[in-house]
Amino acid sequence: MAVPAAHVGTKATVHGSLSVGLRRLLGPDYRMGYLFITPIFCFVLSLVAYPFGYAIYLSMTHKLVGLPPVFVGFENYIRLTWDGFFQRAVVNSFIFTFGSVGFKLVLGVVMALVLTSPIRWRSFWTGVLLIPWVAPTVVSALNFLWIFDGSLGVLNYLLVRVFHVLPQGVGWLSEPGTAMASVIAVNIWRGFPFFGISFLAGMKAIPAELYEAAAVDGASTLQRFRHVTLPGLRTIMIIVVLLSTIWTFNDFQIVYILTKGGPGGTTMVMPVLTYETAFGAQRLGEAIAVALYLLPALAVTIMVLARYMRKGRKR
Repeated sequence: MAVPAAHVGTKATVHGSLSVGLRRLLGPDYRMGYLFITPIFCFVLSLVAYPFGYAIYLSMTHKLVGLPPVFVGFENYIRLTWDGFFQRAVVNSFIFTFGSVGFKLVLGVVMALVLTSPIRWRSFWTGVLLIPWVAPTVVSALNFLWIFDGSLGVLNYLLVRVFHVLPQGVGWLSEPGTAMASVIAVNIWRGFPFFGISFLAGMKAIPAELYEAAAVDGASTLQRFRHVTLPGLRTIMIIVVLLSTIWTFNDFQIVYILTKGGPGGTTMVMPVLTYETAFGAQRLGEAIAVALYLLPALAVTIMVLARYMRKGRKR
């Protein structure tokens, strides 16, 4: 059956328009770009896509360490949905993450404001405030393990013997009422310099003419901070909060070294639960399901924040 000439002409026109559009968008040598990008694409695909796809497959199996996997479909995810210990770990993870990020955001802004003010030895104080971020996480956690010790810790010694605030020492990491607050405090101490340095760079990029114009218009210090500083830091805040949320949600070292998820699961978060399920209970398939369970929710959160960031940049 013969193809109508008009139909062939229409297809040729569409193909030509598409080719012209790609050439205009990507340049005259856009076909050569595919040749250069193909090796990198295959390399990234082999390093990221294959392990991720295999992890998804293992999460749908009954896989014990040292034994072959047995495919069970969504059984691991269904079991986790109704598991009370897993539900508590999810709640603890969100408390740990948002509690830490919220305080780090406030302290980071305060740190940036202090370092932009005319204080003496500004470079020295900048270096001092960077120590928590520069120091290895394991070393910091071990130091706080000693500081929070119920019998020999420095914190109890100061509060009981020096300042007489408490009648007796508190087991900061061994009591359910204080364990979560203690690990959140360590994470805040560890992470707020990243916020402060990022905000400091953002504040230095804000033109001084904006502050001068606001001062001429009679704006107070608080009004200049609200209408000049915060809008200038909006994009940086979104990026920093996004990165810190991902890092904090996946934080394993601090919680594991300080409490190992105890006492009684009070500080059990998702990374620690994944580790204990995989290497403690030897259930590798279920452990991967724990790690991937909240991945869709985190991905949606990242996409929403990225979209908001692009809108803010266009403004």
